[in-house]
Amino acid sequence: MKKSSFVALIMGTVSGVLFALGMCMSLLPEWNSFMEGIVFGGTGLLLGIITLLIWCKMENKPMPKFSGKNVLRAIYATISVLVLGVGMCLCLVWQHIVWGTLVGLLGIVMLIALIPMIKGIK
Repeated sequence: MKKSSFVALIMGTVSGVLFALGMCMSLLPEWNSFMEGIVFGGTGLLLGIITLLIWCKMENKPMPKFSGKNVLRAIYATISVLVLGVGMCLCLVWQHIVWGTLVGLLGIVMLIALIPMIKGIK
């Protein structure tokens, strides 16, 4: 594993955990920590952007371009992750195991469809 990939892996994991924890803190009223959650989520989001910048610098690659195709891919990825999250909520929060499993599998299939969308089929 290259050093740049390892650094991106560690920083990406930390930013993802901070973002997820912040969202949980913000959205779960039982925790009573809305403002702290916003700070944690924002920190995770900022660290994710910094991770991208550092990885591009270490790999000597340009930043990804903001084309219409990339924006649509990002929107599709966001919707896919939300579908997976709704499936998890159906299972874990509302105890609808069958529907939650089906919706979660749909989200996973949507995320897997990102691979040929981004890399293409050769």
